[in-house]
Amino acid sequence: MTRPRLLRKIGFNPHVTYFKPQGVPLQSLEVVELSVEEVESYRLRHLKGLDQRQAASFMQTSASTYQRIYYSANKKIADAIINGKAIKIIK
Repeated sequence: MTRPRLLRKIGFNPHVTYFKPQGVPLQSLEVVELSVEEVESYRLRHLKGLDQRQAASFMQTSASTYQRIYYSANKKIADAIINGKAIKIIK
């Protein structure tokens, strides 16, 4: 049996949930899905300027879990930008 997933603190509610390359219809794009946790980890690091320990503390998780979430967000965002994919934020 798997361990139940813990709730993490999210400090914002995204109003925009889709981003896509300009001039390309959404129907013809692959979509990369980012969880709200991934977006929050990215926001804390890049907009708030927090380091790994501070961001992990804010999200009420361990530093290693924060790093895993943050790395996943970075990889997905890079994939979307480099390969021209849409980004969908899922709640």
